[in-house]
Amino acid sequence: MARLSSAHGTFFVTGNHDYRHDIDAWIGTLADYGVTTLRNTRSLIAHRGGAIDLAGVTDVEGERNHDAPDYDTALADRDRSHPVVLLAHQPVQVHEAARHEVDLQLSGHTHGGGFFPGNLLVPLTQPVTAGLATIDNTQLYVSRGVGASLPPIRVGAPPDITVIELRGA
Repeated sequence: MARLSSAHGTFFVTGNHDYRHDIDAWIGTLADYGVTTLRNTRSLIAHRGGAIDLAGVTDVEGERNHDAPDYDTALADRDRSHPVVLLAHQPVQVHEAARHEVDLQLSGHTHGGGFFPGNLLVPLTQPVTAGLATIDNTQLYVSRGVGASLPPIRVGAPPDITVIELRGA
């Protein structure tokens, strides 16, 4: 992680598994590596020709740990002339994102439904298992991710590293 390099910063949002251990220690360790945790916050990313708001909300699992996702706080008082990209671990969070007029939500969590019975259960709890979809007026992209969940197997859901290039209208 110490070798991560990016032009506009490296960002992280909590996922459900992060709450199984000391979440604050985990976030502190990431900060030591220069990773910014978007914990119901946002960061303005200026680029040639404009800017975007990069926002992040905590995972729904945080509700059990007094760290619930708070879209109002993450998106309050933003300049609506800037598009907003939301990092939210679980795709199901897109419904709240759409209510807050988020342009694009980036998620993971599903592992692409990569093993039985996950391949049958994920679609019952998440609006998208992998790939791009539009929910109301919010685009949602769900990455299968690079690893595996427990058990450490994947069938029919190869790992991926997603590169997203944002372009102005």
